[in-house]
Amino acid sequence: MSSSIPAEVGDYDRMMALLTGYWVSQMVNAAAIFNIADHLAAGADTADAIADAEYADRDAMRRLLRSLASIGLVTSTDGARFGATSLLGTLRRDDPNSLRGMVLAMSARGHWLPWGRFVDAVRTGDRQIRAALGFENAFDYFGANLDEAAVFTEAMSNLSAAVAAEIAQAIDTAGVDRAWDVGGANGEVIRAMMRANPHLRGGVFDLPHVVPDAVEAARRDGLLPRFTATGGDFFRSVPGGDLYVLKFILHDWDDDSCIRILKNCHASLQAGGRVVVVDYLVGETGAAGLPPLMDMNMLVMTGGRERDIAEFDAIFDSAGLRRTGITRAGQFAVIETVAI
Repeated sequence: MSSSIPAEVGDYDRMMALLTGYWVSQMVNAAAIFNIADHLAAGADTADAIADAEYADRDAMRRLLRSLASIGLVTSTDGARFGATSLLGTLRRDDPNSLRGMVLAMSARGHWLPWGRFVDAVRTGDRQIRAALGFENAFDYFGANLDEAAVFTEAMSNLSAAVAAEIAQAIDTAGVDRAWDVGGANGEVIRAMMRANPHLRGGVFDLPHVVPDAVEAARRDGLLPRFTATGGDFFRSVPGGDLYVLKFILHDWDDDSCIRILKNCHASLQAGGRVVVVDYLVGETGAAGLPPLMDMNMLVMTGGRERDIAEFDAIFDSAGLRRTGITRAGQFAVIETVAI
């Protein structure tokens, strides 16, 4: 949020912008829920037309659109007809860089209520899922709330889609027979790898309720003959393979849990195989960007954390793995390891 505030703005106004950030996130959430980007793209450019299509109050919709214009999501020359900006385009369902799922997931009950207890997370060092929602962890909550789970899967796909092709280029799959996207949701990354390598057999290993989304995504891509989706628990075991990709997985868990996941990958890894971790890397204190903010999300939501490379190396070593390389794919680090 702070990076979007002009430097010339005074401290009073900067602080006001910071502390009202949750107002803005809920306005953006409303823009996604009411499909404003899609309506404007289809030619419905008035508050009345959008409100009627979404069964919303006309005056409230006009006020929402006026507010969205103030933060750069829409434009208007007369206050009556509205147009979309490129920023609003990231909320379109069919935009290749869509963040619609992220907007819906981060603003939904499963994230919103635990974040309401953020101070308690800092005071105790404990995630707030149990206190806010009554579940041991976020994934148990999603298992019992499938509509929100579907939105979360879309959110993870959003994060992966923008860099999936880069990840696929960063990971050499020549000679790889079976690759698994561990905790891969709908398999955005493994499908990109399979498109890049027409001989690669790939699959998603995730919780059972995620499997149908992965199968449907592979079907749309025409990859089903080479694709497998398996439900299970990576704390117990993972299917055998010679390449495991864990994108945006380890940051969800504390060190002991990460070591357990990695040991299970190690145990099922074919000779000469690799385990590849794709995650944020925390930089120097004061560095701008998403990783330190995501670290706070992990604190309140999962009990996990964003890590620097030394912290990754420590858990790799404890799991019997050795880092062999690190490259970048967008804002993510692609960290390759092999068995010691």
